[in-house]
Amino acid sequence: MPGSSDLVQRLWSLCNVLRDDGITYHEYVTELSYLIFLKMAQETGTEDQLLEGYRWPDLVQHSGDDQLRFFRDLLYHLGTHSSGAVRSIFANAATSLHQSRNLNKLVQSIDTLDWYSARREGLGELYEGLLEKNAGEKKSGAGQYFTPRPLIESIVSVVRPQPGERIQDPAAGTAGFLVAADRYIREHTHDLQDLSDEAKRFQQAEAFYGVELVQDTHRLALMNAILHNMQANILLGDTLSPLGASLPEADVILTNPPFGTKMGGGRPTRTDFPFPTGNKQLAFLQHIYLSLNPHGRAAVIVPDNVLFETGIAAQVRHELMDVCRLHTLLRLPTGIFYSQGIKTNVLFFSKGDGDAHSNTTHVWVYDLRGNGVSFGKRNPLNRAVFQDFESRFGDDPYGLSYREDTGPEGRFRCFGREKIAERQDRLDLSWRGNESSDNGSGSEPLASELIVESIHEALSSALVEIEAITEMLRDTSG
Repeated sequence: MPGSSDLVQRLWSLCNVLRDDGITYHEYVTELSYLIFLKMAQETGTEDQLLEGYRWPDLVQHSGDDQLRFFRDLLYHLGTHSSGAVRSIFANAATSLHQSRNLNKLVQSIDTLDWYSARREGLGELYEGLLEKNAGEKKSGAGQYFTPRPLIESIVSVVRPQPGERIQDPAAGTAGFLVAADRYIREHTHDLQDLSDEAKRFQQAEAFYGVELVQDTHRLALMNAILHNMQANILLGDTLSPLGASLPEADVILTNPPFGTKMGGGRPTRTDFPFPTGNKQLAFLQHIYLSLNPHGRAAVIVPDNVLFETGIAAQVRHELMDVCRLHTLLRLPTGIFYSQGIKTNVLFFSKGDGDAHSNTTHVWVYDLRGNGVSFGKRNPLNRAVFQDFESRFGDDPYGLSYREDTGPEGRFRCFGREKIAERQDRLDLSWRGNESSDNGSGSEPLASELIVESIHEALSSALVEIEAITEMLRDTSG
């Protein structure tokens, strides 16, 4: 009996059918999402959430050009006359298909899949597999919003979300963090059966919040949550607008904010940030520590420039270490995200009680990058990569477990706050020499290589600020 990976491969292979129709990878996943949602509603007996006359059997009974016309009509009606999550999934939906034979091929192929096997292994697993396939294709550009599942699972395993906690992802993407947090809680509560009725209701209706800026990605997030039996509150909008300030305070924040200079929406418009900036990574970081409840905890993925930039970046880092206890920094290997040049880290911190200052006394750094290996298609990332990190992190989600400094030859070191202050609060702490094994030498990088890398990082940072200033000038002149 085929597993979910076989079904994923069969569905993904259908994208070859659409090449003549000019369909991109991302458009293909969106088209599949519409069709799979209709089919899965039939398979799970939940078609009553769909408008009568606009369901899978109604689509199947049409053929040829009439089927394509009906499909367009179906998308419009479900997006304008439905309610709840269905309306959000189909809002402003439009098919990119131009040839009716391609739609017919997709419908027939989906209808003949082994849905018994898919239901047994989990419809959510099937859908996550498609999202991962899409993210793995560089041409799709989807890697920018898809965080690899092994990394998400590792982060969730050490942060340990608990029943009754409100969990937020302000840059939800396809809702990978929220889905993983829900899965973790279900695994530790016998699928919520250990909880009281009131606690179960909270988990199902109030525990999870997310925000996603891009509508097509928002659709994928809603689909991902629904197929994992979640009722997450995933909003379409911009966290860096007043919407972000209106979100309920969170006990746990897990997120991978967008990298780069501009992901749509222009300059952040929040007025509550201590350090206004056009750098969205720094803006998201401020949102995160402002949005945590006292003693709330967070794990956030950031690129290297957030760790070493001067100016506002240094002020944000100082504020973060002042109001929060930044206890752990994980330096990630290269090749995890869609752009090989992006070097990333995970910051783990918890918020103080609201009155205390200088909460950070020391920071533990686990270096998975120095003298390590790079990951990509030939060497895919897997959960085992993070096994030693998780063990050394310890059982306490606040980083309070006993820890042992491994010394300069090891991967886990402790740095006092005074040492960090001497570095102008720079957190790009490393001691293991060469940052990857790409050159195969295992030796220290050449001084010229370090200079070039430093220039590249400085220019990238400058471009972020230049674009932000340009947008601000456009706003004021307009």
